[in-house]
Amino acid sequence: MAHQIIWCDIPVVDLDRAIRFYSAVIGAEVKKHDVPGMSIGLFPDADTHVSACLFVSEKDKPSDHGPLIYLNCSGRLDAAVAAVEANGGRILQPKQQIGGYGFRAVILDSEGNRMALHSN
Repeated sequence: MAHQIIWCDIPVVDLDRAIRFYSAVIGAEVKKHDVPGMSIGLFPDADTHVSACLFVSEKDKPSDHGPLIYLNCSGRLDAAVAAVEANGGRILQPKQQIGGYGFRAVILDSEGNRMALHSN
C-alpha cells in the first residue's frame, strides 16, 4: 500500500471563496469541476496522487474540531502562512518545528475548517 490516505473531502460554505483561499495557500490552482448534481473544487493531481476536493453540502459542515488534515507546502511554508489571513483565514498556531518531521502551522481556512500546513 503506497498511501494510507487516498482522498479528502473538505466541506465548505462558499465554494468560490474556498477555491480562491486554497489556490492562494497551496500555491497551485484548485479547479472548479462539475460532477453529477454539484460542483466541486478539485485539488491538483487528483487523477494521479493523493488529493482532495472542496464541496458544499447541507449535511456536512466545516469544523475546527474534526480530523487534522496536513497539506503539503514543502519549500513554501512561509508563503503559505502569509496567504492565510490575506485570503480570509486565521492562524491558530504559527509555524513550529515538529521534531524530525519538519514544520507545521495550524490554520482555520476561509470556511471554518482547521488544517495543518506542512513542510520538511
